Amino acid sequence: MRSHSTTELPVVVIGAGPAGLAAAAHLVDRGMTPLVLESGPAAGAAVREWSHVRLFSPWGEVTDPAAEKLLAPTGWVKPDPATYPSGGDWAEQYLQPLADALGDRIRYSVTVTGVSRAGRDRGVDAGREGQPFTVYVHHADGTEERITVRAVIDASGTWTTPSPLGGDGLPALGERTAADCISYRVPDLKDPAVRARYGGKRTAVIGSGASAFTALAYLADLAKDAPGTHAVWILRRGISGSTFGGGEADQLPARGALGLAAKAAVDDGYADAVTGFRTTVVEKAGDRLVLVAEDGRRLDPVDEIIALTGFRPDLSVLAELRLNLDERLQAPVELAPLIDPNVHSCGTVYPHGAKELSHPEQDVYVVGMKSYGRAPTFLAMTGYEQVRSIAAALAGDHEAAERVELTLPETGVCGGAGLFDEPEAAQGDGGGCCAAPATLHIGIGAPAASPGGC
Repeated sequence: MRSHSTTELPVVVIGAGPAGLAAAAHLVDRGMTPLVLESGPAAGAAVREWSHVRLFSPWGEVTDPAAEKLLAPTGWVKPDPATYPSGGDWAEQYLQPLADALGDRIRYSVTVTGVSRAGRDRGVDAGREGQPFTVYVHHADGTEERITVRAVIDASGTWTTPSPLGGDGLPALGERTAADCISYRVPDLKDPAVRARYGGKRTAVIGSGASAFTALAYLADLAKDAPGTHAVWILRRGISGSTFGGGEADQLPARGALGLAAKAAVDDGYADAVTGFRTTVVEKAGDRLVLVAEDGRRLDPVDEIIALTGFRPDLSVLAELRLNLDERLQAPVELAPLIDPNVHSCGTVYPHGAKELSHPEQDVYVVGMKSYGRAPTFLAMTGYEQVRSIAAALAGDHEAAERVELTLPETGVCGGAGLFDEPEAAQGDGGGCCAAPATLHIGIGAPAASPGGC
C-alpha cells in the first residue's frame, strides 16, 4: 500500500517523443506531476533524425486530445487534419510546442541509466511495493543524480537500437568491420553529401517493410538524375501477393502508395529483388562489399548497404525491475498475442491500455513503440490510447483505464510473410508501420508516409 507521501511524488516519463509527451499531458490533465527526462537537446529528438520522411497518417491522427487541451491556451493552431506532416513538421509544429507548454516538467540532455525500487534490488521481496522508485540519471556535464518517483512510464522508443542485417538476429560476420558502408536508416537524399554517397552506386537494401519501400523509392528517384544508381533489394523470404502491401485497397492511402512505389522501382528496372536471402557474411572486395547467404549464395559486389531490418527494445535500464515479457517479441505477455505480426496488422490490433501493459512490478509501464518489442505494427494513435489508460489507472480511475476510447482503421497490410524482416522505422516512441518519401510521384492518395508513427 502506497503512503500519502509516495503518491505526491512525480511520475517519471522517459523520453520526450510523441508517446512520452502525450503521457505527460494526460498526467497533467489528471492532476498529477510528470517529470519527463529526455536524452536529446529538444523534444522529439529521434523524430528529428528522420525529419525528411513524411508520415502516411494525416495530422488528424498524430496529435493527442489531452495534448491539444494543454496546447490550447498557448494559441497553438492545429494543422489541417487532412494533410500529411513530415517528421520535421511533427517535431516543430506539435512536439516542441507541446514540450514548451509542459515547461519545467521536462529536462533535456538527461540520460536515464537505471531504475530500481528504493533500497530494493530485483531479488528482494520484503516491503517492495511500498517503496517509491529511484531513477538514476547522467547529465551532459558528467554529473549524476538520483530522482525519487512514484511510477515509471518508459517511452524511450527503439530508435537507438536498430537490428543487425544478419539473418539470425546477430551481426553478420564482417558487418561491424564494414560499418562505414552500412546505414541502418532511410537516407535523406535531399542532403547533397548523402546524395553523392548513393548516386551512381550499387546499393543493397535489406528489409521487407515500409522503411525498405521508402529507400527503394528514394533510390529509384535518384537514378533518374544520377545514371548508374541501382538497388539490390534483399528479402529474407519470398515475394507474395502481400509483399507490397494493400495498394489502392489500403484504408491509409499514402501507405498503399508507398508499396506501389516500391513495386514500381522493381518493375521499372531501378531495383532487382533477391528473395530467400539470409545474410551471414559481409565480405570486403576491394572498396566494395559482397553479401553471402546461409545457403552459400554470393551476390555481386555493392558499394553501399542500407539495412532496414527493424529495431528492438533496449531494456537494460529496467534490469532491476520485475517485468513479464514475451520470449519472442519482448513485449508484455498480455499484449504480445494482440500484436503478433504473423497474425495482426496495424488496424487489426485491439486497442489496449494499462491492463495489457502491466507488469509484476506495480506502476511500471513501457509504452509507445518500445511496448511492442520487436513487433512492427505500432501506430501513434495506439500509443496515445495507451498513455490515456495508464494515466487513468495511476489516478485510481479504473473504469476509465479499462474503457476503450480508440477505433483503428482496418488495413490488413502489415501482416503476412516477411514482416519480421522489417519492424519499420520505429523512430523514437512514435515509430511503427509507416514510411515513405515526401516526394513520391505515383498518382494515388497523398504523398506518403513515415517511420515515425502512423
